[in-house]
Amino acid sequence: MCRRLTVEFLHYVIEARALRKVFVSIKGYYYQAEIKGQTVTWIVPHNFGFQPQSPDEVDFRIMATFVEFYNTVLGFTNFRLFHSLNICYPPKLLTPKGTSEELNATNLLHWDNEEDLVSERVAALNQSLLRSSDAPVEEQVPEMDEFPVTEDAAKMEEMKREEARVKKLKNLFGGQKFFLSREVPRESLCFMIRAVGGQVSWDRNLFPGATFDESDDSITHQITDRNLDDKQHVSRYYIQPQYIFDCINARAILPVDKYFPGAVLPPHLSPFQTEREGDYMPPEKRKFVDMEKGIIAPEDAFEFANVGGEEEQEEEEEEDEDDMDDEEEEGEEEELNASEEDEELDDDERTIKELKKQMKVTKGEAEIIDELKKRDDETKEQWRLRTMMIKNKHKRLYRKMMDSRRKRRREADRLASKRLQIEEVTSKKSKKTKPKSKSKEVK
Repeated sequence: MCRRLTVEFLHYVIEARALRKVFVSIKGYYYQAEIKGQTVTWIVPHNFGFQPQSPDEVDFRIMATFVEFYNTVLGFTNFRLFHSLNICYPPKLLTPKGTSEELNATNLLHWDNEEDLVSERVAALNQSLLRSSDAPVEEQVPEMDEFPVTEDAAKMEEMKREEARVKKLKNLFGGQKFFLSREVPRESLCFMIRAVGGQVSWDRNLFPGATFDESDDSITHQITDRNLDDKQHVSRYYIQPQYIFDCINARAILPVDKYFPGAVLPPHLSPFQTEREGDYMPPEKRKFVDMEKGIIAPEDAFEFANVGGEEEQEEEEEEDEDDMDDEEEEGEEEELNASEEDEELDDDERTIKELKKQMKVTKGEAEIIDELKKRDDETKEQWRLRTMMIKNKHKRLYRKMMDSRRKRRREADRLASKRLQIEEVTSKKSKKTKPKSKSKEVK
């Protein structure tokens, strides 16, 4: 019963396109959905072998009481949520005509009766549910009203941008078909892909609910987590499972070249952590934040270290050295020419020429006013005056707040310097391992 109610809730999130954030860690899978205007976050643990405990360690009577209570609450919640989308409850599959008998014939060999097979197909999360009437796939979200309020203009613009990003997320994988290999977590990937508009399938001998085979030419991506064999299809991308998580968090289709099998994956950053003022923010997450604000494109957010950057830099240095040598040769030729001309002149003309060289007009330099420094000084002065106005009974609390902020800044500086040291060490190692280029021929 607990398993059935959990699957029903996941079906609602898929049909309502309510998924917003995902994250995977050693504890399990973190999901966040927006349901009826409320943000709901939950964690699903990884699937491990069940280890039963002795009756002395756990009081099963108390657990049975809580399970009965929460089953009733979640069952009523699922009932209301399903009816808000005009979906039949208990859930029934909406299977296209002509394919139901074929699927039952292929899968009934592994199951005792058709009822168990249907329940397993519902638990697969891979097929749409039957509706009581024609209704949209997702909940109707009212359009945002525009009020002529000048003070909150920036906030209104941010809300509009967020609404556009959420609308794009709901159909992020629209028109794309994913095939899951047997070694990847099937349930979590199927739930995430279908929640943002994609289609999923797997080997029909592995688990019921498969909708297309691996040989289908319309498959756009195949998710795998092991080394590939020679049997590869040219018409699809082979990617690692982290690609799905990062695309949903970025709310954009990311480049697939960073997620090929065997590639070193980009850092998997948690979308649930929000940095306060003075906290350390990794450069990768800063790129994600800039991408959400529209400052940079999704392709630029994953442009990390340039492999050929050092070679280009060395070529530029060599070109600069050649230019300097050419300039020195030209200067020597000019000096030789000037000395020959001076020998032909008499003493008076030579004196006049030297005086002309000493005469020069220097260009005046305008006074540079650092506007940022000036604004910073004014802000500090205003902050100091506001600090003086704090009441004595609140000064202790204010000092604690400032101390904690200074600690966060020191920690952020420490992490930034540590990262810089690591990057310097890795760059030195890469320079040592890189083969030396051939020296130039000297004419």
